[in-house]
Amino acid sequence: MIAHHTLGGCGLRTGDLLGSGTISGAEPGERGSLLEMSEGGKKEILLAGMDARKFLKDGDTVTLRGLCAKDGNQRMAVGFGACSGRIYGAPPQ
Repeated sequence: MIAHHTLGGCGLRTGDLLGSGTISGAEPGERGSLLEMSEGGKKEILLAGMDARKFLKDGDTVTLRGLCAKDGNQRMAVGFGACSGRIYGAPPQ
């Protein structure tokens, strides 16, 4: 996605948000985003070490990690380490 944008002349900057959608299954336990899990903010979700939420709040930190390994073979794994970002409120106008 980044290559697609930059090759097309899009000037990406630090802090730009890219989204490629979610990878979800058919069952409720296989949903791929907080928005899907909360059914669009209709249902509270208990997050690890936090209170029940429908949406993220200012001050929350979101961390993404990715790893794909066939049959648990870590030597042939592809992935990326922790990528974290903090949610900040809108600046005063």
